[in-house]
Amino acid sequence: MSGAAKSCETASAAETEAVGARIAQRLRPGDVVVVSGDVGAGKTTLIRGACRALGVEGPVTSPTFTIGQRYSGRVPVSHLDLYRLTDLEREDPALLDDYLDAASIALVEWPAVAEPQLAGREALEARLSHAGGDRRRIEVVGASGHR
Repeated sequence: MSGAAKSCETASAAETEAVGARIAQRLRPGDVVVVSGDVGAGKTTLIRGACRALGVEGPVTSPTFTIGQRYSGRVPVSHLDLYRLTDLEREDPALLDDYLDAASIALVEWPAVAEPQLAGREALEARLSHAGGDRRRIEVVGASGHR
């Protein structure tokens, strides 16, 4: 990621979802957003906001135990949570292929394990951190050349 960073602080889950919705406005099919932060930092909450803005109506929960979830919205949305994976070397080489396609927007929690597979695909990176109480600090960095 080499684009300019934008940061903000939110004071509630609703405000974090609103940041996710603003991020979604910039996304197009084929885009990948990597979302990082400690446990409980609000990654899934941010992704829920993005999904709502993309027209997803059903529940949006972290797919920690299933690795990925596909949602139907105005465009297909893939939500991946790679927390449980230590590396992809021992996994099916095509594990992520169904989620990372040109027709879908992909939102990836805990992306570090998949850096080689995601290289060159990221449109944005969102970094979340605890800022005390319900407050979260969110930094969004755009890939160079992204809208």
